[in-house]
Amino acid sequence: MSTTKTSVWKELISAIKGTEADYTQVSLKRAIFLLAVPMILELLMESCFALVDIYFVGKLGRSAVSTVGLTETYLFLLYSLAMGLSTAVNAIVARRIGEKNKEEAGKAAVQSIILSVIMSIPVSLAGIFFAKDLLALMGADQWALEHGYRYTQWMLGGNGVIILLFVINAIFRGAGDAAIAMRVLWIANGINIILCPVLIFGLGPFPALGIEGAAIATNIGRGTGVLIQLWTLFNAGKHIKVALNQVYWDATMMWSIFKTSLGGIGQMLVAMTSWIFVMRILSDVGSDVVAGCTIVVRLMMFTLMPAWGLSNAAATLVGQNLGAGQPDRAEASVWKIGIYNMGFLIVVSVVYFFFNESLMRIFTQEEHMIAIGAEWLRILSYSYFVYGWWMVAVQAFNGSGDTKTPTRINLVFFWLIQIPLAWYLAIHLNWKQSGVFWAVLISETSVGLFTLWLFSKGKWKTAKV
Repeated sequence: MSTTKTSVWKELISAIKGTEADYTQVSLKRAIFLLAVPMILELLMESCFALVDIYFVGKLGRSAVSTVGLTETYLFLLYSLAMGLSTAVNAIVARRIGEKNKEEAGKAAVQSIILSVIMSIPVSLAGIFFAKDLLALMGADQWALEHGYRYTQWMLGGNGVIILLFVINAIFRGAGDAAIAMRVLWIANGINIILCPVLIFGLGPFPALGIEGAAIATNIGRGTGVLIQLWTLFNAGKHIKVALNQVYWDATMMWSIFKTSLGGIGQMLVAMTSWIFVMRILSDVGSDVVAGCTIVVRLMMFTLMPAWGLSNAAATLVGQNLGAGQPDRAEASVWKIGIYNMGFLIVVSVVYFFFNESLMRIFTQEEHMIAIGAEWLRILSYSYFVYGWWMVAVQAFNGSGDTKTPTRINLVFFWLIQIPLAWYLAIHLNWKQSGVFWAVLISETSVGLFTLWLFSKGKWKTAKV
């Protein structure tokens, strides 16, 4: 028993420090462990920041929380760009590493960074000059239009650091340097967490900036993370390291990365824009509903991040093992991770079902907001475990380079089912927010089961990237 504990402890230390293990050769359980541990810890810190952020913003009132929620509907569009590009970069880098072609992996990393900067510029301009208009379009209240818009300006204006943080960490994950990605996000979000209350409430010598302070803290933290990423990429990567002579414009490779990313961007855009429509329906019900749902979304992010960490490990293992000519090993990794994810989210479902009100009371004392959030958490608990399988199956497609299939699936289940169903139940039948909650449950449970069935067909094994 003692020997087993020692062995597990050593593996845990290796996973956190980073290892040069070949994930196409070591045992599958060890490969999953070494990749999943830092990926889970990385995303746990991201979700911790989301909760801390909304906790302090919640002290400013429901309009401030509602402003964050409405701004996040636009950030979801940004995340779709960042995550879509990250999906392609992860798949390409993982495939090249699996093929033992580190030179091409480094070139792909450089071109993806340049592409990220280019893609961030239009969003920055829109956020800086049209923040009030964007909030008004989403039905923001008067406080948001007079005061909260500065939060939107900072968040959208500084989107470049968000995209780069996503993409460069995807480079590290694809290469197998998940521990580096973890450390970067811990530092970035650690800075966010420290600065958030300081800048919001004006602690010490700092002025009280209110909701604007939360956005400034985010930009400082994530900007610091990007600087650390760039230094590490050029100096300290274990599986990938970029040389200065690789820093140049390669239009052909950049176009190839962009084409591969279109499927990933498309699938995220479909999912995220559907969420914008859902939030627009909720805003018609009331700002307190938007505020309550914003807290629930942050709680969901917190509980889903470990599951996303496991899913990201599946993407890396699929990409590297396909590159090494081992498709059966790639498939086996997905089924194992799916079982782990399902077990974890069953536990979360039990917590949601029995402690939904207690969870909401951590962030607000307004009874109506508590009731709204508690109802959604309870409804989520009925089939939350299906999300785990959906995440892993989608990442298997993405890791193989087949990003188009999830896009088509999302188009049907989110645009053609979720949005019309949410409107019909909430507005036409006057179920209000309850109608939206049930529409989300039905559509996302269905998409999870269907995606898993399609994965089992195995066509993703022949994807080229």
